Amino acid sequence: MPLIRPSREDDLDAITRIYAHHVLHGTGTFETTPPTAAEMALRRADVLSKGLPWLVVEEAGQVLGYAYGNWFKPRPAYRFSVEDSIYLAPEAAGRGLGRALLAELLGTLERSGIRKVMAVIGDSANAGSVGVHTAAGFAHVGVMRSCGWKFGRWLDIVLMEKTLGAGNTTPPEEPAA
Repeated sequence: MPLIRPSREDDLDAITRIYAHHVLHGTGTFETTPPTAAEMALRRADVLSKGLPWLVVEEAGQVLGYAYGNWFKPRPAYRFSVEDSIYLAPEAAGRGLGRALLAELLGTLERSGIRKVMAVIGDSANAGSVGVHTAAGFAHVGVMRSCGWKFGRWLDIVLMEKTLGAGNTTPPEEPAA
């Protein structure tokens, strides 16, 4: 039975390996050189230092994917808005783990006071990511055409959003930090 939990430092080798696969073989990220484990540790520490979640899904002690939320933009007015990221090991695709990770991430973000989650999805042909976000209730906001160049072709970015909790109907409480 898969377990979703907060990430730990000892998950970083698996996180780095999973992300490297997507950098080298996928269009969900526009990075072209896989970051080192040290760089991934810095990225994780940055997210956690903001009081934001970085989750993993594991099964039989093996990390099969991860998800996190990071500020959509660094300016203070955006402090209730995050961008989500979800990556699965190739062998974990199609098992519902991305959907479960995203659901847990959204719940964690909502409990911390986040009001808006944005998905900035690399490649308009990325049916898996678009599908998991649609299933979670995200709405399409738009497509930015041909803004990335990877694998010898132009790639779009699909923008999606989901409102959490009270949305914009009441004054916000400051997110937990």
